Parts: sequence; C-alpha cells; structure tokens
Amino acid sequence: MSSSIKRKFLKNTLTVSSFTMISRVFGYIRDAAIFIFISNSSGALDAFFVAFRIPNFFRRIFGEGALSTAYIPVLSDFKNNKEKEDVQEFINESISTLTFILIIISVIGVLIAPILIYLIAPGFINSEYNQGELAGSLLRITFPYMFFICLTAVLASILNTYDSFAIPALTPALLNIVLIISVIFISPYFKEPIFALAWGVLIAGIMQLIFQFYPLVKLGLFPKIKFKYNNKHPGIKKIKELMLPVIFGSSVTQINLVFDTIIASFLITGSISWLYMSDRFIELPLALFGISIATVLLPKLSEYYNKSDDKSYNATLNWGLKIAIIVSLPTSIGLILLAEPILITLLQYREFSVHDVNMTAIGMIAFSIGLPGMIGAKILITNYYSRKNTSYPVRAAVIAVICNFLLNIIFVIYLIKSEFNGAHAGLALATSISAYINFYLLFKTALKTKIIEIDLSIKKIFIKSMIATIIMATFILYFDLNLNTWINLNLIGRLGNLSFIIISSIILYLVLLVMLGIFPKKLVTNR
Repeated sequence: MSSSIKRKFLKNTLTVSSFTMISRVFGYIRDAAIFIFISNSSGALDAFFVAFRIPNFFRRIFGEGALSTAYIPVLSDFKNNKEKEDVQEFINESISTLTFILIIISVIGVLIAPILIYLIAPGFINSEYNQGELAGSLLRITFPYMFFICLTAVLASILNTYDSFAIPALTPALLNIVLIISVIFISPYFKEPIFALAWGVLIAGIMQLIFQFYPLVKLGLFPKIKFKYNNKHPGIKKIKELMLPVIFGSSVTQINLVFDTIIASFLITGSISWLYMSDRFIELPLALFGISIATVLLPKLSEYYNKSDDKSYNATLNWGLKIAIIVSLPTSIGLILLAEPILITLLQYREFSVHDVNMTAIGMIAFSIGLPGMIGAKILITNYYSRKNTSYPVRAAVIAVICNFLLNIIFVIYLIKSEFNGAHAGLALATSISAYINFYLLFKTALKTKIIEIDLSIKKIFIKSMIATIIMATFILYFDLNLNTWINLNLIGRLGNLSFIIISSIILYLVLLVMLGIFPKKLVTNR
C-alpha cells in the first residue's frame, strides 16, 4: 500500500474519529445530565434505558450492523463495475424496499411494546415500582426511532462508499444534543420527567435522517422512493443473501448486552443503569478506534477485493490491526485504573451518589478488560464481509454468544451467593471474555484459511505497545487514586487532577513508543 493511500486512510480515520469524538463528548454531557438531574430512586431511568435499548438494538444490528455491512460491498461492486444510472437505480430500489419493511416493523413494535419489554426485562413484571408499564409506555414513543435511524445508517453507508465520512460521523451528535435539551429544558414540564427523554429520542431520529440529505443531493445520489419497488433487483437479492448471517455475526456485543439486560432486570434496582453507564464509557474508545477504523476499512477492502488487489488488501488490513493494538492496550488499562476518578469527576453530583460511583466503576472495569478484543473483532469482521464471506463469522458469533450466556449465569450466581452487591459486574466480565473468544476464532480462521497474511511487524508492535502500556500503568499508580481523596475535591480540583493524569500518561506512552522504535511516520509511509 503506497504512502499516499496510507495517508488517505489515516486522514479518513482521523476524520471519523474526530467527529465521533465530538459526538461522544456530547454523549457524555447527555448522560451526565440524565444521571445528575433525573432520579432513579423509583427505577424510572432503568425503565427508560430498557425502552431505549430495544430500538437501539435494532439500530446497532440492522442499521450499523447488518444493513451497512451487507450494503457497502454490494454498492461498492455497483460503483466499480456499473454505470452511474445503475448505481442510482440500485439505491432507489434498495431504499424503497427498506422503507416499506421498516414501516411494518415500526408499527408492529409499537403495538406489541409491552410484550417486548417483558421479553428483554422480565424482571420488571413483579417490580414494586411498576417499571414494566412505564417502560412499555416509553417504548411506544421510542420504537419508531428505529425506522429513522436505520434509514440514516444506510444513507451514511452510501456516503462512506463515496469517501464522505464527516457527515455520517457527526450525525450521532444530534441525538445527544436533543436529549441534553430535553433533560435540562423540557423535562421540568412533564409530570414524569423521563417522558421528555423518550420524545427527544424520536425527534432526534427524524433530524438525523434529514441531516444526510444534502451531501447525497450533492453527490447526485439522493434516493427516489418507489411505491412499486422491485425486490427481484440483483443488488437487493445479494443484500438478502449477505444480511441474514451478518445480523448475527456482526452483532455479538449487542446480543450479549441484551442477555445482560434480561438478567440485570432481576438484580437490585439500579443495575441496568450502572451497566448502561459503564458500557457508555467503553463505547467511547470502541467508537473512536474500533468502529472508526472498521468504517474506513470496509469500503476500501471491498474495493481491493473486487479488483483482486491482494497486496493492497493485506497491507490495508494489517495497517488497521497495528493502529488497533497501539490504541486499545493503553486505553483498556487506563480505564481500569482510572474508573473511579473518572466517574467521580464526571458524574458524582446531585442524584448520582458515591454508591452509584462504586457500582458503575466495577462494571466499567469489567467491560474495560475486553476492550482490545472488541476493537480487534470489529476490524477482523470487515475482512470477512468485504469478501462477502458471512458464514464463518456467524459460527464464531454463535460460540461467543453461547459462552457469554453461560458465563453470565455462572458469574451472577457466584456473586449473589457471595453476597456481593455488584453482581452486574459479572455480566460485564462475561461480555469481555466472549469478545476475546470471538476475536480469537475470527483471527485463527483467517490465518488458517490464508484469507489474510499478517505482517511480522505486528508482533513487534504488540510487544512494544505492551511494554509501553505497563510502564504507563506504573506511572498512573504513583498518583493518589483513593476514592475519599477525590470525593473531597471540588469540580475544578477533580477536573484538574484527572486531566493532568490522562494527558501526562498519553504523552509518556507516545514518548515510550518512539523510544521503542514505533514512529508515527512508519504508520503512514512504507519506510
């Protein structure tokens, strides 16, 4: 892979990461506002997060997962081998078909909302706070979000295929901004403040879809909805072939989180919210690095595969794995060591108590353990899907999900018997372990079948990154991370201390990489 192409990849990855970072910053402000201003004493937040998780689950699987992953290789094939008129026709037919299907699913979802709640959170059935009924009412409002966000994800896939990454990466910020406004300014006008969040989700979905329109018009690819769509179109047929296995194969983490929610609904009040918040802190690096790299890689890997350019294909995939190693190892350790200081600094105000900090921190630590596996799996899956190979990722995903389910039960039963209040941490730990199982299976099979050839320099980068991470971790431990010390600090003191530790640790890690011979220039050029 030439240095110019590497620079383009790096530029696109930085674009996606930068705009994703903006979205995640607003996401933190959103979550902080929710936990600080809305009380969970009656389980209202738990009910909302369950109601939000269901359309979000569909979004992650059908929108960002199966649809996007199946859509991009097919669209890339049309782009490289067909005329623009054929590309436009494929886009028109596929969007028309998808719109019709999503309308049907949305209507059904609204009608059976209570049933869905009891499927994903059966522990709400006998809740003393009547969480099941509240969650059902919230879901009737939030479920149509799935319609808008799935269409948004497919339109974003079109933009990504044409190397337009900024708008799709910035789009999620709209949801966060709308929910911030809903919590701070709108919720006081509701008898039950949590309903302001539900309506905010729906409004944000509409705005996110509209946000994609202008760049598509500029590309001359804005879809024209057909009321008599052609589901026999060859492109749609290919998407159908790819999509069903991809639904499961690309969504291991999301399926695991559903299992977590089902079991957490039987645990003490607050468990769902603690899991949600700890997962949110893991999603930041996962989105910045894993999803951003995978988003940039998939269109190009599909293009190289369609052109039979094996050399560029392997060089591109190796580049993605190297970046993943360098960023995932220190991030994982940093989150583990700084879990409590981060939560105290960012959330421990008003309604979010010290107890909430403790419970969220143990979940965050358990999730952080699996971060490298999650990021690695995200990148390896693009290798399979760019080749339209969806069979093996499904088998790997099935094994990982089964392991997660069994570990969920084992860990939770053990922790409950040990009278440990943080049984939800067992769910997070099971998710982390299953992420490594999924990564191992994908990696082992890719090597065994010679789908990819791993650059020998990856081993050196892994060892050197590990050495730098260990030294960085030792440096962090020299600081006073005691819970009581941080609680007694004011906001400025907390922010100052946390910022200094994080920034100095990052600088130390980067300096160590350079000292060990990993130069930024080597990741961009062939030298």
